[in-house]
Amino acid sequence: MAQPASRPVFAPWNDPAAKPLIQFKSVTKKFGEFVAIDDVTIDIFAQEFFALLGPSGCGKTTLMRMLAGFERPTKGQILLDGKDLADVPPNRRETNMMFQSYALFPHLSVWENIAFGLKRSPMPKGEIGPRVEQMLKLVRLDKFARRKPHQISGGQRQRVALARSLAKAPKLLLLDEPLGALDKKLRQDTQFELMDIQEKTGTTFLIVTHDQEEAMTVASRVAVMDHGKMIQIDTPDRIYEMPNSVYVADFIGDVNIIKGNAKPTGEGRFAISWAEGQPDIAAASGAGIAAGTPVHFAIRPEKIAISADKPADRANAVKGRIEDIAYLGNISTYKVELANGAMIKAQVANDRRLARRTFSWDDMVWLSFTDTAGVILMK
Repeated sequence: MAQPASRPVFAPWNDPAAKPLIQFKSVTKKFGEFVAIDDVTIDIFAQEFFALLGPSGCGKTTLMRMLAGFERPTKGQILLDGKDLADVPPNRRETNMMFQSYALFPHLSVWENIAFGLKRSPMPKGEIGPRVEQMLKLVRLDKFARRKPHQISGGQRQRVALARSLAKAPKLLLLDEPLGALDKKLRQDTQFELMDIQEKTGTTFLIVTHDQEEAMTVASRVAVMDHGKMIQIDTPDRIYEMPNSVYVADFIGDVNIIKGNAKPTGEGRFAISWAEGQPDIAAASGAGIAAGTPVHFAIRPEKIAISADKPADRANAVKGRIEDIAYLGNISTYKVELANGAMIKAQVANDRRLARRTFSWDDMVWLSFTDTAGVILMK
């Protein structure tokens, strides 16, 4: 029996011969004395779904506006398909932008909203109708073509805006917080729709968001930003599992961060002394760390097991009292206070209906984890 073909891995950033579609080369943007973008260099490849992620004011929207042509770099170059965009006005760039507000024309139908930009483009009139119909099918709104924006839901309006942005077949689609106006459930559903549409069209998407979950869900790669700098650019799984700094570990998801001092105990193995009266943390790292080096040990709550008895097969085990419990449906989070006052969070999957909790407030429990469960961070 023939085996199904495996899905090809999309990772052009790992191919030295791959040519980027977008290149930021040492780009700096200042507003007066304020540095909004600080010497940023990035390569983004064709057909990527690339996310700029960071808190408000980190520079992600400024970076997008420079790509769109609404701002000019103070220093550096921005290239699209090898062409310097410095003297290319916004309306001449092979990009399109979808705003958080959607900016639909209320007096025009869904069909007319999608056709609006095409009617002002060089596209022959005879091709406009079929292109609009193609876009309507792509976003599954062909039955709503004659409705006005106020006659459809928020998620449907979002899809109209997306169809309008894609109608002119731009090389690059810029999405500025596109799902921010949707409620959580609809936002989650729409994230998967966005991914499906991006894959079908092959258009390169660049999304700006402050929502970690959104970036991790949709993006092929994520750039975590802070104060105009790129802190880490990597795939979502590596950003989560192998953050390069305390900032990234803390910004993405939930995490316990423990300060201590490391000493080598073998090849790639370290002991971290971190609190009086607590055993050293056994940890692994590929980095060379000298004895006595101050470090941070980051471990996700779901990597920590909770038990009534001390496990015999775990490299690390500490004892504490349950201070608080949060039931979140699919998981329960336990905040456990250790004897030295440190607070550690552990998460347990609720994989069956709970008649009663295994553990409750004030119970004494053991928290345990392997020596590879966490990450040693130097900064």
